Amino acid sequence: MDLEKKIALARGEKKADLLLKNCRLVNVFSGQIEKTSVAIAGEVVVGIGDYRTKKTIDLKGAYLAPGFMDAHVHIESSMVTVPEYARAVVPRGTTTVIIDPHEIANVFGINGIRYMINASHGCPLNVFVMLSSCVPASDLETSGADLTSRDLSFLWGEEQVLGLAEMMNYPGVLSRDPEVMAKLKAAGERPIDGHAPGLTGKDLNAYVAAGMRSDHECSTLSEAREKLARGMFIMLREGTAAKNLKALLPLCTPTANRRCLLATDDRHPGDLLTEGHIDFLIRTAIGEGIDPVDAVRMGTLNPARYFGLDHLGAIAPGYQADLVVFNNFKEFKIEQVFKDGRLVAKNGKMVIKGWEPELPLLRGSINVNWAGMDDLSVKAQKGKARVIGVVPGQLITRQLMLSLKSNNGRAVSDIRRDILKIAVIERHTASGNVGLGFVRGFGLRSGAIASSVAHDSHNIIIVGTTDEDMMTAVIEIVRLGGGQVVVDQDMIKAALPLPIAGLISPKPLSEVRRAIIRLNKAAHSLGCALKDPFMTLSFMALPPIPALKITDKGLVDTIRFKIVPLFKDN
Repeated sequence: MDLEKKIALARGEKKADLLLKNCRLVNVFSGQIEKTSVAIAGEVVVGIGDYRTKKTIDLKGAYLAPGFMDAHVHIESSMVTVPEYARAVVPRGTTTVIIDPHEIANVFGINGIRYMINASHGCPLNVFVMLSSCVPASDLETSGADLTSRDLSFLWGEEQVLGLAEMMNYPGVLSRDPEVMAKLKAAGERPIDGHAPGLTGKDLNAYVAAGMRSDHECSTLSEAREKLARGMFIMLREGTAAKNLKALLPLCTPTANRRCLLATDDRHPGDLLTEGHIDFLIRTAIGEGIDPVDAVRMGTLNPARYFGLDHLGAIAPGYQADLVVFNNFKEFKIEQVFKDGRLVAKNGKMVIKGWEPELPLLRGSINVNWAGMDDLSVKAQKGKARVIGVVPGQLITRQLMLSLKSNNGRAVSDIRRDILKIAVIERHTASGNVGLGFVRGFGLRSGAIASSVAHDSHNIIIVGTTDEDMMTAVIEIVRLGGGQVVVDQDMIKAALPLPIAGLISPKPLSEVRRAIIRLNKAAHSLGCALKDPFMTLSFMALPPIPALKITDKGLVDTIRFKIVPLFKDN
């Protein structure tokens, strides 16, 4: 729309396209609720108040808020495509997401990032991208790509690219690693997201001085307060794996609220369908006593301002007409969603047709060197071994020192003591790398479970009671082209194919959710007591999170950040 026409419409000299009348406007600028009407022309809001329009919708006193925004999310973790993700979150009021596609980037590099960008075209959802800064997350694992500052330079010109995603390599920042420095310098004045759990004092000062302006890894109020005081925006995360929202809400005082953003990070199909998305976070915040307009602002205007999206995040003249109609602040039921001035969802369902884009094509991503993998056996040794200790509901693990059961000179799973074998098989370059170890906390009494979703490099990870069932699980993952499986006595009990990068299903979200339910039930039937066995399994290979993890290169002491032998050093 040209400027002259916009001015004429705002003055009421011409008819606008649509008037949403009799609404309670959530004004995130003033902090007030206004009883008024909103005029829309094309894709933008042109005025607040009564206007002559071609069409009128009477909202009959319902609340009208800006479209919600997720400040940090990995769509791949939902295990569905971008269009299917949009179909799930848009009816919940989300009209904008800021994605870090580092899951698929760890498999396909810049081609993976381009895939996510291209898959978003045509969706009734604004998809903006923060370029993945840490691919791979460390040199202690093998990923499918190594994104250098030169690689990222090919993407800086993309319209949807906003800045640099979570800088997990804070040791590299503090030590002034040349490649890390090159990425930070290339980002320039663009936003740079942080990722520095537990960083404090002068190291935090240095991290912020280097340009990191946000953090979504705060798990305690004291940590969040220190980072906010040093100038960082704090993303209050409530995902499936990590739930920090309630613990951090006391941070959101009237003074500090405008530097608080809402984010999901990773949210799985079950939670998206039953709880919701950013609407769930806002509802939770209000239920915990946060002022309703402040809660809405954290999921609208605040992230828009942080990311420099000055046309989003509010309902005011000249702003993009991404709007959410809801019943009240207690139930917070989303009734209608407008995207670019069009009604796109109503009563939890999409109402527009024919928008689904044709998905780009990607090559297969499962490349296992069978010749380099003779078996999964571990030679028994004297003394105690390092065993990964699962902490239910947490990403962290413990490093346990335990004696292992042996049989014919081999260390084997000990079902009675819940010490099971765990393996990671490299699946990107067919290197033949196999990391072997033991884990306590899965509780399997028989069988094995396996997945090609294993943060962050996403090699194949398996936990099992016998080598035979573990190998059967690996073979099935390869046959599916990626996925998750449960095996018992050489039989496949449940499976979820994930043929897109070994991470994503082309199926609808509801079908993926049903498959996940079957997988979890099958794992539980084998004795696993974990609520979500596959989610727990996926984080056993993440070196940046303490204390003991496993990759295709072996056991990783994440405190010392080095590969360590299974059996204690002599």
